Amino acid sequence: MPRSPAEGAHPRILVVDDDAGVRYTLRETLASLSGVEVDEAADGEIALERLSAHPCELVITDLRMPRMDGLELVRRLQKLPHPPRVIVITAHGSERYAVEAMKAGAYDYFRKPFDVDELLAVVGRALEAVRLRHDNERLAGELNLSRSLVFVSEAMSRLAQLVQRAGPRDVTVLIAGESGTGKERVAEALVRASPRAARPYLRFNCAALTQELAEAELFGHARGAFTGAHRDRQGLFREADGGTLLLDEVGELALPLQAKLLRVLQEGEVRPVGEDRALKVDVRIIAATHRDLRKLASEGRFREDLYYRLNVVQLRVPPLRERPEDIPVLARMFLDRFSDRFHTGPLKVPPGFFERLLAWPWPGNVRELENTLESLVALSNEGELDLELLPAPSSAPATAGATAAGPIVEEQARAQAGPVGLGLKGRVEAYERGLILDALRLSAGNRSEAARRLGIGRATLHDKLRKYGMDAPPASPGEDAPSE
Repeated sequence: MPRSPAEGAHPRILVVDDDAGVRYTLRETLASLSGVEVDEAADGEIALERLSAHPCELVITDLRMPRMDGLELVRRLQKLPHPPRVIVITAHGSERYAVEAMKAGAYDYFRKPFDVDELLAVVGRALEAVRLRHDNERLAGELNLSRSLVFVSEAMSRLAQLVQRAGPRDVTVLIAGESGTGKERVAEALVRASPRAARPYLRFNCAALTQELAEAELFGHARGAFTGAHRDRQGLFREADGGTLLLDEVGELALPLQAKLLRVLQEGEVRPVGEDRALKVDVRIIAATHRDLRKLASEGRFREDLYYRLNVVQLRVPPLRERPEDIPVLARMFLDRFSDRFHTGPLKVPPGFFERLLAWPWPGNVRELENTLESLVALSNEGELDLELLPAPSSAPATAGATAAGPIVEEQARAQAGPVGLGLKGRVEAYERGLILDALRLSAGNRSEAARRLGIGRATLHDKLRKYGMDAPPASPGEDAPSE
C-alpha cells in the first residue's frame, strides 16, 4: 500500500508532461512558492512509478501524452488509497477534455500557454484544499480515537489520522504493537469509522483456546462433528457476517487454522467442522499482534501468504516510552477513575509524583500504568498517595522523552494534569500552558521554533510565557533571548 504524504513535511508537486520545455517552465514557476518540492515525469506511466516510491500532494498533468494520456492518469490516480489532488493542463479550445478529466476526479485545470498568475492561483487553491483535508482528517481521527484512548502526543495524533483514513475503506488492517499499548481500542476506533459500524463487531483471542476448540469457535461445526457437539454452531465468522471480526494475538493461531483463515480472506467463505460444503461470508478482518509476523513467517511459524493478506494496512501503536507526554494525562485519568471507584475523595498528588512516572520505562505500557495507579489509589491513606509503592526509578533507565526534555517534560506534566477540581477557565489555561511547554520541549527550548509550531507570533508566545510565569531567562546557551 503506498504511503501517504507525511503531514508537516513540505508539499510535493509532480509535474507530468512529455514536453521537457513545459516541465522546466512549470518547475521554475512553482519554485516561487515557499517550501514546495517539485518533481517531474515525462508521461503517465513514469508518473505512477514516481508516486509509488514518493507520494505527493498534488499532480499537474498534461492531457495529451504518449503511452498513457492525462485522462487515464487521472482515473488511475483516483484508485490509490490516498489519491493526490490533480490539476490538468489543456490547450485553448480543448476545454471539453478538461471537463471530462474533472468528471473523472481532477480538481481543476488551466490553459496552455498558461498565465503565471492563473497557474499560481489554481495551485494555491489546490494546496489549501490538501491542507484542509489533512486538518479535517486529523481532527476527526483524534475525536474518534479519543473516545477509546487518552493522548496528547503527536505520535498518537498521527495514528488517529491513519485510523480515520483506513476505517471507512473496508480494508484488512493489521494492528501491531507491544502488549498493553491499546491495540483493541484502536480496533474499536476503526470499527466506529467504518460503514460496518452498525453491524456485528466480534472479538476472538487466538491464544485463548486449543486448536480444535478455536476452529469450532471461528468456523462453526455441525452436530455430531466431534464428541460434545450436540448441536450445530454457526461460528464467529458467520455471526459477524456483514460486520467486523477482530482476531487478537493472531500470531498465536495454529498453522492449520491459518490455512483456513487464508481461505476466508481469499474466497470469502468458511467450511464448518464436519460440513462438506463451504458457506459464503462477508466479514472485515482486523488482526492484532504483539509479535513480529514477518520474522515468524521467515522462521516457518506463520504462513507468509497469510501475513501479506493481513498486512494490507498496518497500524503501529507506539509504546508508552515513545510518547512520555501522554503519561501525565493518562495518570490523571486513572487517578480520577480509581478515586471514584474506591471512594477515596480528592487525592493529593505529592511532590515528585510525575518525575517518578516519567522515569519508569513502563514495559507493560498503558496497562501497566493503569494497574500501578489502581494499586496506588487502593492503598492510599486518607487521600495521600504513597510514592514508595511506585516502581523505583533507580532500577530503570529514564525514558527517551524524560532524558531529552528534563524539567520541561515534568513542568508539562504538571500543566497537563492540573489540580483536582479545577474550574473551566483554569482547565483551559492549564491545557494552553501544556501545549506551550510541549512546543518548547519539541523545539529543545528554542522559543522562535516553539512559536512556529504553535502557529503564533514570537511576541504572542512571550506574552503567554509572562502570563503563566514562565518567562525566566533560558538555561540553554543556544536559546534566543526574548525581545522586550
